[in-house]
Amino acid sequence: MRAALESRLNQIWYRQEPPPWFLRMLVPLYRLVYSFDQKRHLKNRASDLEAKCIIVVGNLTVGGSGKTPLLIHLCELFKAAGFSPAVISRGYGRKDSHQRVVGPDSDPELVGDEPLLIARRCGVPVVVGSSRIKSARLLFAKGFDLVLSDDGLQHRRLPRAIEICVVDGQRGFGNGLMLPAGPLREDLSRLETVDHVVINGSEPADAKQPGLPDGIQSIRMDIHATKVYSIGENLSWRLSQFSGCRVSAVAGISNPDRFFSLLRQARIEVTEHVFPDHHEFGQEDFEKLPDDLPVIMTEKDAVKCMKLKLKNAWYVSIEAHLPSEWEERLIREARGIVHES
Repeated sequence: MRAALESRLNQIWYRQEPPPWFLRMLVPLYRLVYSFDQKRHLKNRASDLEAKCIIVVGNLTVGGSGKTPLLIHLCELFKAAGFSPAVISRGYGRKDSHQRVVGPDSDPELVGDEPLLIARRCGVPVVVGSSRIKSARLLFAKGFDLVLSDDGLQHRRLPRAIEICVVDGQRGFGNGLMLPAGPLREDLSRLETVDHVVINGSEPADAKQPGLPDGIQSIRMDIHATKVYSIGENLSWRLSQFSGCRVSAVAGISNPDRFFSLLRQARIEVTEHVFPDHHEFGQEDFEKLPDDLPVIMTEKDAVKCMKLKLKNAWYVSIEAHLPSEWEERLIREARGIVHES
């Protein structure tokens, strides 16, 4: 039922299908509640974190836009530049509300799939908790000089030195309407106040981003996938080695079409298997797949499947690439903030 609801909303939000009247009527109510919530956040802003180097990586729309690969890339970038970065997250979809430090062997049900993926890929401390404020305080108390917030653009109670808004270059802002008639959490005018707008790819590369207001400066992020890794075995292949093969492609993410397109660009014949975003995978999900086909999934889905003892199952590792000039500018901004704090 959840998958059907997500599919229906995506049809309304991103495929130019007019939203039903009852969704349009709920938009003013959403605006009112959101405005009240933002005023409450600003009134209770954590003043003790105002001078700290907190970088929020978020978006304006519901669902994935490319935050996780960007955040992983930034962790590696700041580590290489001599910072001691750490990550905070609420751990969307996890079955626990306690504050937890995420390790590479953590249970994804307790910490969330994206925080676990970040911890495994980056080797930096990741703390999940219902309060981003408490998580940030914990990390700064331990001596880390830079904290990256996974999402939280709308959580104004958390002070931030730098805001980065990620935009899905394929889907843009959909129909441009606020929730629930559209995918927007905030009005597009919010882009005028963030520090950086990052567009996660588009086709073609020089296309004007759909819905991006005039005058908003942005930089482009490209996602590259070159290797696949086996689940449960110490094997890796180049993605090109699957060229010409037919595979069962599994995706429990917000925009599965992006993943399927990535595989097809590598000349892989794809049989699509779509699951809800943040789906909790079980053995039964794979028993219905053809036994003679290899299974390829996203890395975010794979962290939830490591204990399932799947055979001939693989995940795609992706890397984010951004302009070096922008990276150097971001490092200078962060260094200035850290030195002043």
